[in-house]
Amino acid sequence: MKTMILAAGLGTRLRPLTLKRPKPLMPVGNRPIIDRLIEYLKGQGSNEIIVNAHHQKEQIIAHLGWGRPFGLSIQVRAEPEILGTGGGIKNTEDFWDDDPFVVINGDILTNIDLKRAYESHRNSGNLVTLVLHDCTPFNQVQVNKRLDITNIASKSSPGRFAFTGIHIIEPALLDHIPGGLFSDIIECYRRLIREGMPIRGYISEGHYWRDVGTLGSYLSANKEALGGGALLLGPDCRIHGSTRIRDWAVIGEKANLEPGAEVCRSVLWENVRVKEGVKIVDSVVTSSKEVWKDQIGTVFHG
Repeated sequence: MKTMILAAGLGTRLRPLTLKRPKPLMPVGNRPIIDRLIEYLKGQGSNEIIVNAHHQKEQIIAHLGWGRPFGLSIQVRAEPEILGTGGGIKNTEDFWDDDPFVVINGDILTNIDLKRAYESHRNSGNLVTLVLHDCTPFNQVQVNKRLDITNIASKSSPGRFAFTGIHIIEPALLDHIPGGLFSDIIECYRRLIREGMPIRGYISEGHYWRDVGTLGSYLSANKEALGGGALLLGPDCRIHGSTRIRDWAVIGEKANLEPGAEVCRSVLWENVRVKEGVKIVDSVVTSSKEVWKDQIGTVFHG
């Protein structure tokens, strides 16, 4: 099973975290989002992956290393000019064979049974299958009893489902996307729905899913990565015995927390130094920062 990870976005909703680091490389539970996504895809049977990249693309290329760190083949398709979701998929046309392929948003974490969804698609005759679930406030997709998608709205409303960010696509779809142009794949789907093409849904239930697209959801993803625990420490941290952890905290590699420091519901990236007596609450402190005064609900970038 071949898969594309959509990772070319600018990460606008996560600024300033994404000013110097692309969203796919932001750590969740001290591991980059894209590492967690690749591990998930590999476990679901994906053996070849292509990733599109634009913002901070050099970092993504260097990190993925043609897939060697992950034990499978990974290509990066750089976009000098951002092409959007539709244009990005079209730009990988030469990567696919005759089998259905998977496209997944690069800012989600999930354990959805992709194998089952993929097999359902293969038996369906669909041109595209969108993996859906019930997830307020994202319920924008309307389906009928046959799971034909009849409408994709811009706002959530009752009786609809949410799109998980997972597409299962027949190669024939590529003929419906213009080449070399910016395009939105959802707009393409809307057009094909109006034309009566078989764009259908697959409903998933009982799974974990997190969109890591906003500052609030990023903090929530880190809390969830603790698995019910209160603290995750990266290697080589220096934590003074008088430091207090309240509620929960994720603390990255080589962090240094001085006497009397306090961290509450916050994420510290690598090489962060929290000075004596400082309190950090509901915040993200990015790499190699020194924190000198109390901060509440603040995002640092460095």
